[in-house]
Amino acid sequence: MRELRTWGAAHPWAVDIGLALVVQAAMTMPFVVPRGPELEPATWPAYGLTTLTVVPLVWRRRAPMAVLLAILATSALYKLAVEGPGQPLPYTGLVSVYTIAVLAPPWQRIVTAGLLVVAVPASVWLNTQSARELTFSLFVFGAAYVFGRLTDARQRAQRVEAEQAAARERARIAREMHDILSHAVSLMVVQAEAGPVAVRAAPERAEAAFEAISETGREAMVQLRQMLGLLREGGETAAPKEPQPDLADLPALLDRVRAGGLTVGYATEGGVRALPAATGASVYRIVQEALTNVVKHARARTVDVRLAHADGVLRVTVTDDGRGPQGGPGGHGLVGVRERAAAHGGTAETGAGPGGRGFEVRVLLPVREGEG
Repeated sequence: MRELRTWGAAHPWAVDIGLALVVQAAMTMPFVVPRGPELEPATWPAYGLTTLTVVPLVWRRRAPMAVLLAILATSALYKLAVEGPGQPLPYTGLVSVYTIAVLAPPWQRIVTAGLLVVAVPASVWLNTQSARELTFSLFVFGAAYVFGRLTDARQRAQRVEAEQAAARERARIAREMHDILSHAVSLMVVQAEAGPVAVRAAPERAEAAFEAISETGREAMVQLRQMLGLLREGGETAAPKEPQPDLADLPALLDRVRAGGLTVGYATEGGVRALPAATGASVYRIVQEALTNVVKHARARTVDVRLAHADGVLRVTVTDDGRGPQGGPGGHGLVGVRERAAAHGGTAETGAGPGGRGFEVRVLLPVREGEG
């Protein structure tokens, strides 16, 4: 069904021609079924005028008001100029009113309501002069209008939902790119600043520093290509998807930070196990951003990363011995940590470490039993 709607959106002319053919088939029935001698004859001129009433539906999306006026004119001509079979339902009028309710601006809908107030009673008077037919005609035209407005409301809601989903995806990708660039650049700056000192004092450490810069840059390029591939997704140039980082990649991340001279401790508690891909990637990014914050701002010598799983909750804690909170709400990175935690139904807090020393990031993520 979704594929059919997609095809229809891409080929509106084909849809409108198909709809006109369906309406033509329905209006042909009174001309082909056996008719009693007391009924109006099914003549070719009458059938030709019926077809002329249907043809404007092909342009119903492009000029809905003009199509309605054309249908009203040809229908009136059919009533006044020929003696032909009647129709059980005003098919063309219903389609036209529905289309106006979906696509037309408010003033055209108001004009349509005024035309129907005049045209429907006039048509009933020319046909049967029956109050029952008048009530039925007003009901079906009102139903067509209501269905059209409901369709318009549903389409607008879908557009808003699609725009919100696109905005969320753009924000997610921007957050990923921020984390990747911020972490990589921070480590590279630290290594580059330490390089000249190491060259004079310990050449072997300088070589390790330059290797760390190279490794960090390559890793950042790989992840950025992946993010850019997501932005191009759907096109012929889309990059192949690569697995997102997860808990298994944390040791390599910590090694890169250690290469900058920071002492990094890592411990797990409570039998931390494999997580769903999305949760694992978020934990990796949370730790990455917390470490980036330490490298850029904390002036710390050591940092401890702890993951503890208990009672369906994963607790992620990153604690350093640096200068502690500096006031203010924090930058984009800490905001990203909170957003990632909230996306999984968790919470994130930041503040002074134990005993008021250093800085600590504390994240709680619910993990349902059976996941991972």
